[in-house]
Amino acid sequence: MSEIQGAGLIPAATILLVRDGAAGLEVFMVVRHHKIDSFSGALVFPGGKVDKGDTHESVRTRIDGAEGLDDWEFSMRVAAIREAYEECGVLLAREERTGKLVDAAKLTALEPMRAGLNRNELTIGELMEKGGMRLAADLLTPFAHWITPNIMPKRFDTRFYLAAAPEDHLAVHDGSESVDSVWIRPADAMAENDAGTKTVIFPTRMNVLKLGRSPNIGHAIETARATPVVTVEPRVDGKVLRIPAEAGYGVTEEPLTNVRP
Repeated sequence: MSEIQGAGLIPAATILLVRDGAAGLEVFMVVRHHKIDSFSGALVFPGGKVDKGDTHESVRTRIDGAEGLDDWEFSMRVAAIREAYEECGVLLAREERTGKLVDAAKLTALEPMRAGLNRNELTIGELMEKGGMRLAADLLTPFAHWITPNIMPKRFDTRFYLAAAPEDHLAVHDGSESVDSVWIRPADAMAENDAGTKTVIFPTRMNVLKLGRSPNIGHAIETARATPVVTVEPRVDGKVLRIPAEAGYGVTEEPLTNVRP
């Protein structure tokens, strides 16, 4: 995908799709393909780099909830929705004619165009136009903002968003960028990381912990809306990586030995 870079940073967006499971709040996570250069083999939230098509004028005329957003925030929200659709088949969009969220039948009809989107043969704006839809950016709640430390050769400027997954959308991994997927309780994701059965990288781990404070979707979204997002750009201090206390993770440092590049 194309990169829109600024100050050496690669803009990217990540989405925490959540649902209320029988045992509590669950989040959708995927396992990155081992050939992907960023976080290969890790259990992560769906997401990726901002594409040039995410800021095309065709998108701006077919989106809800983008009023007052600057270009950076606009592109991040579009990228979050597009990446969720490309990676796991969940599409946060509404039928233009009815104003209702697209349903499972619509998703099935859109599959050929989803394949074209993945092959960069059309943009997300063109998908909205051809399918008679509008992106539902108003369903995204800002959750976190992380910037890769300056000691790393490739640095991402990543916005994390929280969204309730539509009930009839079947979230599955795409088989290319991701090779496995799971709906998992935050506590279980942390337990698998601690046991060594899954790898959860530091930024993901912190946001899994943060999400795990909420027992259900309603609480998670309400809390996120009421909590200002503090930018986290970890810095190396001796043998630890430090993050600001005001970011609200309850953790301010992590041994470098526990941090995967």
